[in-house]
Amino acid sequence: MAGSEEEARYSRQLYVLGGGARRLPESAVLVSGLRGTGAQVATALVLAGTGRVVLHDCDAACTADRTHQFLLGESDLGQNRAKVSERALAELNPHVVVETHSGELSEAFLASFQVVVLTESPLEEQLRVGDFCHAQGISFIVADTKGLAGQLFCDFGECFVIDDPEEGDPASAAVQHISQGNPGVVTCTGTENFQDGDLVIFSGVQGMTELNGQEPVPVHVLDTSRLEIGDTSSFSPYRCGGLVSRVQRPEECSHEPLCQALEKPKIQMANTEDLPRSLSLHAAFRALHAFRRERGRLPRPRAPADAERVLELARSLGAQQAPLDEDIVLAFASVSAGDLCPVAAVVGALAAQEVLKAITRKFQPLNQWLYFDALECLALPGAAELTETDCAPRGSRYDGQIAVFGANFQERLGHQKYLVVGAGAIGCELLKNFAMMGLAAGPDGELIITDMDTIALSNLHRQLLYRSADISEPKSVVAAAAVQRMNPDVRVTPHLNEVGPATEMLYSDNFFRHLDGVASALDTIEARTYLERRCLRCHTPLVDSGTEGTQGNVLPMVPFLTKPLVQASTPKDGTFPLCTLRYFPRTIQHTLHWARDEFEGLFQLPAEQVNQFMEDPDFLKQQQPSKVLKQVWDSLRERPRDWQDCVHWARRRWQSYYHDTIIQLLHNYPPEHETSPGVPFWAGDRSCPHALTFNPDNDTHLDYVLAAAHLFAQVHRVPPCRGRAAIQATLRDVVLPPFAPQEGLQIPLTEELAEESQVPTDHRHLTQIIQDLVQWRQELVGDEEAQAPLMEPVPFEKDNNVHIDFITAASNLRAENYGISPASWLMSKQIAGRIVPAIITTTAAVAGLACLEVYKLVWGCQDLSCYRNSNINLSTCLLLRVQPQPAPTYRYGGREWSCWDRLEMQGVGADGQAVTVQEVLDWLQRTHGWTVTMLLCGDDVLYDSKAAAETRAQQQAQRLSEVSRDARMLQQQDLELLYICEGEDAEAEDTGPPLLCSLP
Repeated sequence: MAGSEEEARYSRQLYVLGGGARRLPESAVLVSGLRGTGAQVATALVLAGTGRVVLHDCDAACTADRTHQFLLGESDLGQNRAKVSERALAELNPHVVVETHSGELSEAFLASFQVVVLTESPLEEQLRVGDFCHAQGISFIVADTKGLAGQLFCDFGECFVIDDPEEGDPASAAVQHISQGNPGVVTCTGTENFQDGDLVIFSGVQGMTELNGQEPVPVHVLDTSRLEIGDTSSFSPYRCGGLVSRVQRPEECSHEPLCQALEKPKIQMANTEDLPRSLSLHAAFRALHAFRRERGRLPRPRAPADAERVLELARSLGAQQAPLDEDIVLAFASVSAGDLCPVAAVVGALAAQEVLKAITRKFQPLNQWLYFDALECLALPGAAELTETDCAPRGSRYDGQIAVFGANFQERLGHQKYLVVGAGAIGCELLKNFAMMGLAAGPDGELIITDMDTIALSNLHRQLLYRSADISEPKSVVAAAAVQRMNPDVRVTPHLNEVGPATEMLYSDNFFRHLDGVASALDTIEARTYLERRCLRCHTPLVDSGTEGTQGNVLPMVPFLTKPLVQASTPKDGTFPLCTLRYFPRTIQHTLHWARDEFEGLFQLPAEQVNQFMEDPDFLKQQQPSKVLKQVWDSLRERPRDWQDCVHWARRRWQSYYHDTIIQLLHNYPPEHETSPGVPFWAGDRSCPHALTFNPDNDTHLDYVLAAAHLFAQVHRVPPCRGRAAIQATLRDVVLPPFAPQEGLQIPLTEELAEESQVPTDHRHLTQIIQDLVQWRQELVGDEEAQAPLMEPVPFEKDNNVHIDFITAASNLRAENYGISPASWLMSKQIAGRIVPAIITTTAAVAGLACLEVYKLVWGCQDLSCYRNSNINLSTCLLLRVQPQPAPTYRYGGREWSCWDRLEMQGVGADGQAVTVQEVLDWLQRTHGWTVTMLLCGDDVLYDSKAAAETRAQQQAQRLSEVSRDARMLQQQDLELLYICEGEDAEAEDTGPPLLCSLP
């Protein structure tokens, strides 16, 4: 049955954290330091549902905090940072206790926490608290950001047990055969997911049932399709079916206390060649602590003397494990007084994920240091020449950002015109960062947010701009209001539109060309690919971001500089062969896909067809397929009078699916059936099913009837009753006629036969169906047209509990038919709803990395080496940032072209009308010397030199405004033409750069 409200709220997170997430409500975490990094850590923990989060800060909020501390409002200035942050955080999640502490961090106080996080903390305090936590077995984390760099340290004690070290479900494979022998050999698909020594369990095996439920056994991988297990010589012969699954084994890790780890750091990185850089940053952070003790302040922005002193202190720290990169230390020190929201977002999100690891014991903790920097930003043209005067404080909320990029850059940020597509998890984090950065906060700036979705309960654990009171409200409208609360100067406009082919009249080429950039926060490959094509066409910079679970990526697309984003082709969402779903399922994915199809076939399509029949008097004259007419006839014939009828209908459906259909299948192909002498039919990919017997006391049987009856009642507008006891009593009295298998019924055994097979049309029965439909329509409508739909179609909704109740029960009953292990309600929801696992930490980190690329775009940077493609995996705490690939080139017409190049032609003649096709041909000849043999607009041939003379003349005289009847193309104003020219040689592409013609 359906999960609780908490489960609905955190469902996407549960898919990431697994069972360990159950520990979150009982945990207590201290977050010390409530500037930007601490605010990000605390926010992520509150959204994730940590039971008790205590905020510690002794200082008052100041104007400069508002560069990066997104929990503060204008009226909070001068008040204790922890206190004012508590109020904002408490609104995020009513299930979390948020408290504050402004005293010292005494041992007695620290002892009540499972995890302690220090941010913005002096080294002396880090060492003292770290020693105590290590001795007491309290997980200890240090997170710090300075300017364009960040530092993360973890100490989870000397013996920390990770219950579930890997992301995703354990590896599994469908069994095809198991030999009797010592050792036994398992033939299966997908052995590449197993390694020697893995422990595995078996389920759903038929014949050699001794393996089912056995204690985990080790395997030896023989090759790509065979695993060796223990002695099976005494087991029963294997018949068919089964699943072999790897068992997750707990792992241990050991951490040193900070006092030891500081001197001999273990630094985690994506590439070993990054070690010298990380070691130099390690020394730079230590030197910065020493500078602050010595001077009582951080180095002044862009002050050479202060930076040199930090370098001297770094040199004096003693022997390094690698040579000190002095340029890195100087660059770090020169902007270390700066505060950037994107950097705080990245480091704070990584730190929050480590807290969740400590509590849930899910994933490998960081071992033990991680350093992050975006110092490449200092190489941007204009940034390298900044002086101490350029970066001096102005008493502005942006002083932390001005310290890094200067006052003129801050003004440039205010002028930006940006489009954010998607106001979900990544979108919320992008908008929060943009508000702090001051993007579009100038008099001519503009920030457009568009999202057609509304806020749901399941959004609230990772979309920080929304609250419970906002549920069912438009995301973009609520997000825009939140942005203005964070920064009233940002000029933000919400839209409720999808950016796609249907809205190209609104989001035209001119619209995209007037933007300074686009930030993509979309959750489908199709939408992301479409947006990429539009930005490529209009030469608009794009920052594309995406996440799945703990993994995420950021890809900047810069006109003429980077290779356009390459999106994978859209996967077929769990499509399987039809005969597999109907007759030979082997996995729970098969049964869930079947259940999802049944949902649509029972509660949506028939109602739509009936409504169409009732509303359209000509429905029967339109040569409807006999299958459709039969469905309409069945739906009207089965119309329930009351709730009891709905229950009886559901009970008959249960009998048909889980008993009668299986009996018919086994009648056609008995368990002993052979495809040829000695070759059993039920073997390999075919598991022999067994029929179920209905039992009203069986919870799954009752769940199916209850959910199916409820949905059937909704379709027919009958008031439902969900009392289980009453339904059980009704079901005990239901007596169904015995089922007799049909002789000669054909069951297709291949995909091709399944698609081709059709029940022969019984014309006499079809005639009776049509007569009945005519009569029923007359009785229901009379001489009046139908005023309201007779039935209510019910589309599948993944966040509707009754829908998931039906899917779970329907799938698990079918799984029982075939000996497949059942799925939980939550797992069924994920697979059937095609839900992408999501968590706030990943989205926050990805949005932070995306905003670092936005900084570069705002500078107008045309140096490829300054940009970064980023990939993160928070389950292993890995962050990989690499230079994007350059824009590819090709040769055409004797010269080299970039993939960004296109030809532009004014498609307006001297008479003010659209030019003719001949004028286009003349322009290409005159401008580029190309003789065109074929001109195309999409799939339409506008000119073909091989056509007959009369046809060519007609083509040449046609105006461009007449060549496309697609209004959408004309609304874009630019018609895109492709051409093939005479004399193209082998090295040329089929066509040259596209030709864009601006129409009147």
